[in-house]
Amino acid sequence: MNVQLFIPCFVDQLFPETAFNMVKVLEKLGCNVSYNANQTCCGQPAFNAGYWDESRAVATKFLKDFHTFDYIVAPSGSCTGFVRNYYGKLFDNSAAHNDVKLLRKQLYEFTEFLTEVLHVSDLGATLNGVATYHDSCGALRECHIKQGPRNLLSKVKGLELTEMNDCETCCGFGGTFAVKYEPISIGMGEQKVHNAIATGADYLISTDLSCLMHLDGYIKKHDLNIKTMHIADVLASGW
Repeated sequence: MNVQLFIPCFVDQLFPETAFNMVKVLEKLGCNVSYNANQTCCGQPAFNAGYWDESRAVATKFLKDFHTFDYIVAPSGSCTGFVRNYYGKLFDNSAAHNDVKLLRKQLYEFTEFLTEVLHVSDLGATLNGVATYHDSCGALRECHIKQGPRNLLSKVKGLELTEMNDCETCCGFGGTFAVKYEPISIGMGEQKVHNAIATGADYLISTDLSCLMHLDGYIKKHDLNIKTMHIADVLASGW
C-alpha cells in the first residue's frame, strides 16, 4: 500500500520525531511511505484568521503537491479536518472541484488510517504507566474520531488507560485563539491539565501536537508531574 506523508508545518519544525515515529509504524505495517519535500502549510492558520484569499493561495499549492491516488496520512486531526471540511468552501464553484474531491477521499488522520483502512489495533508497543486521552477538537469534531485511538492505546502493553473528566472539552489552544484570548486559553488549558492529573496519569496523550504543545507549556511552567505524548510516539515505543 502506497502512503504519502502530510506533515503539518508545526510538526515539521517542532516535533519531527513524531513524524519519524509515524513512518516507523506505517513501515512496520508494510506500507510504502513517501514524502514530498515541496509540501508546506495546508492554509488553516490564514483561513481561521479570516484571510481566505491568502489561505486559498497556500491551499492551491497543497492541492498540486498532493495530487495523487495514494493514501495521504497526517499526524493531525486538526489539519486533516481542515482540508477535509473547508477546502470545499475555499474552492467552491472553481476548476479545482475535482482535485478537492479526490484529496478529501484520500486523506486520513494517522489513527483513523490505522483503524479504518488497515484495520489494525495491536502494534506490539510497550509503555509502562497510566495514561489519559484528550479528544482534540480537530479529531473529534472535524473528523469524528473517538474510539479508534482508545482501541489502539488499549493494546499497548503495560499501559493503563483511564478517562478524565471533560475529555471532549477544548484544551484552549485553537491556534490564534491562544494569542487573541490568552487568559481564556490559559484557563482552559489549566482545567484540562488538572483533569488529567486527577486521574493519576503519567501520560497525557492525543492525536494532535498543537493541543499537546499548549498543554505542555502549562505543565512545564508549573513544574507538574505529567508528560504529554502524541499517539504515534506511544505506538512506536518498546520495539
